Amino acid sequence: MTVQERIEQQLKDHPVILYMKGTPDFPQCGFSGRAVEILNACGVEYAYVNILEDPELREALKQYANWPTYPQLYIRGQLVGGCDIMMQLYQSGELQKMLREAESEKS
Repeated sequence: MTVQERIEQQLKDHPVILYMKGTPDFPQCGFSGRAVEILNACGVEYAYVNILEDPELREALKQYANWPTYPQLYIRGQLVGGCDIMMQLYQSGELQKMLREAESEKS
């Protein structure tokens, strides 16, 4: 399986996935930590990928998403954005709505 196919499979398998530095329990950068805090505050289940453990994926995802930084949040296979965008969407209530819709599709 190519790295591109792995990305597509991960996005297909998980309605909400966060590509981050580190893990939710031990984020390796402040932005990833903030992204985890936001998702936890929303009370939603999400998958994550520690991009530090997979350099090939880390580089390929930048090209796939045309987004050069991490974390990257995807909902239903679509890139939402990084930490700043997540915070703006959370503060407006839009992120919670997007996450609820993704959760309801899963059921």
